[in-house]
Amino acid sequence: MIGYIVLGLAFVGLLFGLPLIAQTGLSEAEMDSAVISHALDFNAPLDGDLVDLPYHLLQKFSIATLGLTPYAIKLPSVIIGLLLGLLLILLLNRWFKNNVSLLASCLVVLSTPFLFLAGSGTPLIMLVFWPTLLLWLGSKIYGEARPQPKYSFFFAIAMLLSIFTPYMIYFAIFCVVFVAMQPHLRFIVKNLPKPMLILAALIILGGAALLITNVVNQPGTIMEILFARDFDGHGVFSNIWSGLAPVFSWRGQVGGVFLAPLMSLPLFALTLIGLFSTTKGFFASRNSIASLLIIFTLIISGFNPKAIIFFILPITILAAHGLKYLLEKWYGLFPENPYARISALLPLTILFSVMIVPSLLQYLYGYRYNPQIANEFYYDLSIIRDNLTDEVLVVDEHYDFYKILEESSDLTVLPSDSQYLAGSVAILRGETEALENYSLNRIITSPMRENSDIIYLYTVKGEQHGSDDGPNEAD
Repeated sequence: MIGYIVLGLAFVGLLFGLPLIAQTGLSEAEMDSAVISHALDFNAPLDGDLVDLPYHLLQKFSIATLGLTPYAIKLPSVIIGLLLGLLLILLLNRWFKNNVSLLASCLVVLSTPFLFLAGSGTPLIMLVFWPTLLLWLGSKIYGEARPQPKYSFFFAIAMLLSIFTPYMIYFAIFCVVFVAMQPHLRFIVKNLPKPMLILAALIILGGAALLITNVVNQPGTIMEILFARDFDGHGVFSNIWSGLAPVFSWRGQVGGVFLAPLMSLPLFALTLIGLFSTTKGFFASRNSIASLLIIFTLIISGFNPKAIIFFILPITILAAHGLKYLLEKWYGLFPENPYARISALLPLTILFSVMIVPSLLQYLYGYRYNPQIANEFYYDLSIIRDNLTDEVLVVDEHYDFYKILEESSDLTVLPSDSQYLAGSVAILRGETEALENYSLNRIITSPMRENSDIIYLYTVKGEQHGSDDGPNEAD
């Protein structure tokens, strides 16, 4: 209990401080997600905006409450990451002893890929959240002599909501096939209360009917749910290779927003031990599910390389298997010697320090100072909010994103082809030639990108705006 309390407090504190201590910039995907969330209205389900709808609704509420800030954009992932960490602990606690589940939970929730997911303001985290929730609900049905019917109902609801997340329809099919292949699971399902099974089936069929109706009205929805938006059908193996690159590379960054290696070498070795330990009883549902999830990860990575982040779930399960195997072998050597059990604390402490501390440092410093991956994030929003008040902001790229600023500030946001009004004009990463009747007053820079000149602030000739000193300014 003490261990879980310490882990919980550390995890909650770390999560809610993530946007402040790690990457404070925004990626292209985060800005696109904010635009989609902001555009939602009450008719979203009828208009076809069903893809990742729960996440976007939460993000819309966060932006409406806190304004367009990096923290508001990332907060939904922080909240869902907190729930995901809790679900991983509960899931491992269903399948393993307390010591194994606690140690494995520490390894995963403090790992670089998990912290990145929880600190990234995109729906990518839902790709891991829904399967973890479904597996935990399934364990509440599978692991009980007399399972409570309510868990069948919750399982059906979760599966209904999950199919509107890209690629989760494949996971729903995976669950059905897995139950059909497992004799024990088939037996449990047959003996569940018939009214609850009928109700669960009706819920799933109702969701399928809603999906079909939506696809008829918005044919593009099915493509977003089944494939990536830019999937062309010709680069499946190329996508899988691109997805696996950060898993096996040690160069720090191999394209995209994932730091390499995706998991540390000690954790990778532990998962291999776990994979080896499951071969003996492979056809037991708990043992085979991790291996099947790896295959599932490779399949969906063929549609979108970013889906490789789903590896978090099978890695969690295999790491727990590896810990269980190591502890059992150690204690098996000295079954009656209490001193041997106590002496195991020292190598275990060293082992976990080697796995957890470097992973934390990689996340905290890699995303901030790695020159390749740091340039995948834009810090323009924070600089605009810190330096501009009531100017006219002229933007060339991401106009829809910065337009949201008008609702929570006195800025006027215009596209680059607009006629500028009298007063102060701030040009964001646009043309820097002198404007007629305007003089260049300030250049606001950023220390975080290769092209450090972020904002060119012009004023009407003869006027002055602000001062010419400060850490982010240049003449």
